[in-house]
This record gives sequence, C-alpha cells and structure tokens, in this order.
Amino acid sequence: MSNFKKVALSIAASAVVVGMSVSAQAVEWRGWNIHVPGYPNTVAMDKFAKLVEAKTEGRVTLKMFHSGVLGNQPDAIEQVRIGGLAVGNFNLGPIGPMAPEANVVSLPFIFKDMGHMHRALDGAAGDQISAGMAKIGLISLAWYDSGARSFYNSKKPIMTPADVAGMKVRVMNNDLYSGMISALGGNPSPMAFSEVYQSLKTGVVDGAENNWPSYESTGHFEVAGYYSLSQHLIIPECVCVNAKAYGDLSAADQAAVKDAARESAVLQRELWDARAISSREKVMKAGVKFNEIPNKEEFMSAMEPVHAKYLAANPALVPLVELIKNTK
Repeated sequence: MSNFKKVALSIAASAVVVGMSVSAQAVEWRGWNIHVPGYPNTVAMDKFAKLVEAKTEGRVTLKMFHSGVLGNQPDAIEQVRIGGLAVGNFNLGPIGPMAPEANVVSLPFIFKDMGHMHRALDGAAGDQISAGMAKIGLISLAWYDSGARSFYNSKKPIMTPADVAGMKVRVMNNDLYSGMISALGGNPSPMAFSEVYQSLKTGVVDGAENNWPSYESTGHFEVAGYYSLSQHLIIPECVCVNAKAYGDLSAADQAAVKDAARESAVLQRELWDARAISSREKVMKAGVKFNEIPNKEEFMSAMEPVHAKYLAANPALVPLVELIKNTK
C-alpha cells in the first residue's frame, strides 16, 4: 500500500472517530414555561424532560424553568426562535402574528369544541400550522390543551355583546384579539399576562378572558368576580423547539424527542380536564358570580367581521380555515 493511501485511510478513520465522539456528546437544552408548579402544563413539561433524556439514552437532556422566570412569553418565543432557549411551551396566540398559519386558531369560534380542536390539530390542519411555524424557526412537536376562553370582569355579568360595550378588556398581543373586543364595542388592552392581576385590581382594565385553570391559578377570580361562559376562543398550546437545535439531532433522536412530546401531551390533556373541573369548583365556592350566555350566536355574528377582515388580508389561508371548519 502506498504512503498516500495509508495517510488517506488514517485521515478517514480519524474523521469517523471524531464524528462518533461529536454525535455521542450530550446536548443540554433549557426550556421555558409560564405556568406555576402543579399546573397541568408544568407537570407535563417536567414529564417531557424526563422522557427526552430516557428516550435519547442521555444524548439530550432538558432543564425546565417554570413560572416565567426566564422572561415573559413574547420574549421567550423570540429566545427559542434565535436559539437562546431550546424549548418552550407556548400559546399560539402570540405566535400568530409571526406565523400566519398559526393565527387561524385565534379566529373566534373557529372550533366548535375541544374535541373538534383536537381532531383538527392532530390531523392535516395541524401539519399545515406546524409547517408555517417552522418557517420562523419553531418546530412544533405536540399540542397541549389550553381550554376554552371566556370573559370575566369586575363589573357585571356579560349576557349579550352589548354588555361588553365600553368595557376595558385585557387581551394577548394579537390584532385578532383586539379586533374581537372592538367588534363587541369594548376597548381592547393588550398587556403581558403577569400584569393582569394588578391591572384588574386597580381598575386599569375592567376584565379579561381566559380558561378556568388560568382564572383560578392566577387569583384573577379574587379581583374579577363575574365569569361569563362565552367560550369564544379555543387556542391550543405547543411544545416548541428551536429549529436548528432540533435539526442538529440525529434522525433517531429527533423521533425520540417528538415521541416524548406527544406522550407528554397525552398526560397534559388528562390533567387539563381534571384541573378545569377542580378550578371551576374552587372559584365557584369562593363566590364567583357565574352565568351561561343564552345566545352565543349573537357573539358569533358580532365577530364575523373579524373573520372577513383577516381572510381578506390573507386569502392564501382560506383553504386552511375551511379545512379546520370541515374537520369531522
């Protein structure tokens, strides 16, 4: 064998060894979650972290940071996008303005109920939304429940759209939510989730909208004692990972991480159902004045211009909206 061939074989062998050592090196990820200890998402994300380490045999580890200690949700979304953080459990509401496909879930009353949302997001519609999110650097691994959002306030029961007129209502930072409140005659007030309690307490806003567990766990029921069951929004949450961090994994580890996320979503949905019931019972015992809304069609009709305006500005998304609506 010539000296040239010997050198070439030696270089090739060294490259294989280096490649093996790089691929075997453990990857350490940091993850963000806004929810408090014991909350369904918090428990599920801790489970996700354990499953990731187990399913990748330690090649990927994830340290979760809960209660928003690494910043608010918009900042955390940006951090995951650029790689400052690897993982986040995010509501699709604040992602929508950056990823139009994700924004369709923020159209009021687009989902009939929780089951309809699950079938749509776990199917072809969810795949299209995931593809849209990937364009901005977020890989959606699984969908978590976030319940149905309803109105609550410190002033009065909301029975008809006219009851929202003139009311200052906190919303997440998304033009669709602001448009939704404006369509009802209210004054939308976008603000960070962490600011809502004090804003309700001091009268900076009259009300907000959210699900039973968030209403209870944040103590919002203490300062906004009227809860009106509108269920106008059913917005899923995602387990998202930075696109580059995910792309740097082997195909086998990518599959393992995705399996871990989906397994954690099964747990999260079970815990969510139980927590929604217990949270509702807790606030009712605390004296919250609850009311059903007798005619939701009035709210649907009032919010139709929100759909029309959005689809006029985003005609390419009409097929996705129709796909969701037609999901059986």
